[in-house]
Amino acid sequence: MTIRTRFAPSPTGYLHIGGARTALFSWLYARKLGGEFILRIEDTDRERSTQESVDAILEGLVWLGLDYDQGPYYQSQRGDRYREIIGQLLIEGKAYHCYCTREELDAMRAEQLARKEKPRYTGRCREHIDGCRAGVEPVIRFKNPPAGEVVIDDLVHGRVSFQNSELDDLVIARADGSPTYNLTVVVDDMDMRVTHAIRGDDHLPNTPRQINILYALDAKPPQYAHVPMILGADGKRLSKRHGAVSVLQYRDQGYLPDALLNDLVRLGWAHGNQEIFSREEMIELFDIKDINHSAATFNPDKLLWLNQHYIKASAPQVVVPQLVRHMEKQGIPLTQGPAPERLLEAQKERAKTLVELASNSRFFYVDFDDFDAQAAARHLTPKAAEVFSSLIAALEPIKDWRLSTIRQAVIQVSEEKGLKLGKVAQPLRVAVSGGAVSPPIDVTLELLGKARTLGRVLRAIEYIRKHQS
Repeated sequence: MTIRTRFAPSPTGYLHIGGARTALFSWLYARKLGGEFILRIEDTDRERSTQESVDAILEGLVWLGLDYDQGPYYQSQRGDRYREIIGQLLIEGKAYHCYCTREELDAMRAEQLARKEKPRYTGRCREHIDGCRAGVEPVIRFKNPPAGEVVIDDLVHGRVSFQNSELDDLVIARADGSPTYNLTVVVDDMDMRVTHAIRGDDHLPNTPRQINILYALDAKPPQYAHVPMILGADGKRLSKRHGAVSVLQYRDQGYLPDALLNDLVRLGWAHGNQEIFSREEMIELFDIKDINHSAATFNPDKLLWLNQHYIKASAPQVVVPQLVRHMEKQGIPLTQGPAPERLLEAQKERAKTLVELASNSRFFYVDFDDFDAQAAARHLTPKAAEVFSSLIAALEPIKDWRLSTIRQAVIQVSEEKGLKLGKVAQPLRVAVSGGAVSPPIDVTLELLGKARTLGRVLRAIEYIRKHQS
């Protein structure tokens, strides 16, 4: 048997953290067992589904590297199949038209609540074959078995049972003929031969209803794995205020996809005390049975820590294209400075996001408008101006502008002036970068180039003279 999992988002919004984790778990399980990962867009909600959301979901999956083997399938294009199944259920007496009005259903619910009963449809139209009512467009309801139980051997929660007497006859087609979610998901899972349905545990109450429909269609239900929800640090369901934003927003904030995936896989799943997993390790080690039964807590600081790790540890060919994207977005002219590969090597220890890395590196490509006030007050002093003049004299003759010759020139000046190297390097750093933080001074000067270095040191001397008067 070929393992088939699916990710079935509703395009009524962006691909968020919870959806991305569900997609990741489904993808990992299929990849681990040599199966197929199916993408299905559940876009039957015509009012709320948008092409913009579809595009965001697809783009998010591409950015995360969660490739799918089949799809994307669109429920909006499968209307004929759903109507065929609904017609089959009606012919076989497993579904029926319901002519109850909204007012009657509301009254039914109010009476049940008054009696402190669970609100549910009573089956009023279930046996009334001639129940046509003028002016009322009927919905179609599935005839849920009145007795017995549905047992789910959930791969996360274990055995869960539901009494059929607690399940009412759910609507499978609206008055306009459009199918409802519980019908479409059943037909799709059946037609696409889904073997494992991994989804949020908010779907668990729907599962016995869907299983009963599958039984009515003589189809075998998939194995279900209902994954606990994700919480914010305050213990409440994850929302925008906790960082539950679009996956693409994390991309735009300078996160690497491997960092986000690593964080997601640890939200409810563990392998011993291991914290960092490559994609290959995730695939090798992942098992649905290791998913925790309780809700996971999303920690933005943990994600930031992971991102810094991946910036430092990932191969340049993985990081550089995304770094270039952020530099271009910030308007940094890449042709007027060092190659991005060299920049990454020099700066990767000093940034937690690619946005921060790009911003910190602007001075390598563009002249800055002014010095950081605090750094200038501390380091751009009359004594520093004397040191700068000696540095210009030592650096200007260099023809082979590289680390060793630059370093030797700076050391020479520090020795001539009787100063510790830091007393020369730090004012020089402020002079050429505008601030107090940069890579080691020899690396900084090499990446800046000779002409830009000398020009900025001269500018710093002028700044000191101007502020002396």
